[in-house]
This record gives sequence, structure tokens and C-alpha cells, in this order.
Amino acid sequence: MARLIFLGPPGAGKGTQAVVVAEQLQLAHISTGELLRAAVTAQTPLGIEAKGYMDRGELVPDSLVLGLVRDRLQQPDTANGWILDGFPRNRSQAEALNLLLTEINQQVDRAVNLDVPDPVIIERMLARGRADDTESVIRRRLEVYREQTAPLIDFFRDRQQLLAIDGNSEVAAVTDRLVSALQVAA
Repeated sequence: MARLIFLGPPGAGKGTQAVVVAEQLQLAHISTGELLRAAVTAQTPLGIEAKGYMDRGELVPDSLVLGLVRDRLQQPDTANGWILDGFPRNRSQAEALNLLLTEINQQVDRAVNLDVPDPVIIERMLARGRADDTESVIRRRLEVYREQTAPLIDFFRDRQQLLAIDGNSEVAAVTDRLVSALQVAA
């Protein structure tokens, strides 16, 4: 069983690795973005509330996201473990997640940080060809990451939960490195 959080800058390959590793290790892949979209589509009470924020172009409050995460972590397919992809994004979310996990008798086993140099990230993201992936936008996203999310590396390191992985390789090589490191750390 493994309960994992995937960290790293935008374009580091968190989503890609989360999907592949979840499949290989038979873990539930939990993307908070997908949770929000599914809750809105299903018109659950949390989804209806979240939709109001989303329709106004506002960030969905942490309390709502945590409610969705709480519900999702208690689904039967998470019994073998899970990978949280896209959450937490800052220290207050990480602290709230720790409280939530304590309440449901779970804990994070490892926070996996995919380390990729900025020039590689910029190159990767520009290659995706998305209209909103201009170099200036990418650089701004990296700044926001450094300000808000990068401090989570220390947060999880201080708790001896951090697993740093060199993400500057082809997808399969990073996956192999990651799965091997998780097996050693288990």
C-alpha cells in the first residue's frame, strides 16, 4: 500500500507519472481538477457550490476541495493506496490535508518531488503547443510555483516523507526511477 502526493513544477510530468505509476502499482489516481469537474457534472452538493465559484472565475475554497478529497479517499478503490495529483498546492492545504488524513486514519507515505530544470520545463511546455503556454506565461507559472508550492518540499522533507526524483528524462525512465525508489522506500 502506498499513499503518495506528487509535487513538482508545472510541466514536470506529475500528471503523466501519476497516471502511469497508479496503474503500475494499482493505486487510485486522484486529480483534484478531475474531482471538481466530476462533482460539478454530477451536481453533488459540493459540486453545485464549487460551480458557483468556478462560474465567477474564482478559486474554489480549500474547504470545498478538502471535502471532495475526503469523500474520494474513502472510496473502496483507495484501499490499496492512492496518488494525489494537484493537491496540496501550498502549506496551508498540506496542513489541512494532514488533519483530514488523521481524521480518517490515513497518512501520506511519500511526497514525490519531480525535479526538472526550468529550461527543460519551458521547452516541454512550449512543445505542447497550447495557446496559453507562451514563454512569459510559463515563466509566471514557475514563479507562482516557487512562491506557493515549492515550500511543500521542505514541509514534507521535515516530516521525512519526501522522495526526490530526477524528472529530467523520458517518461519511461522517470517512471522506472520512481517505482524503484518507492520500492526501496517502502
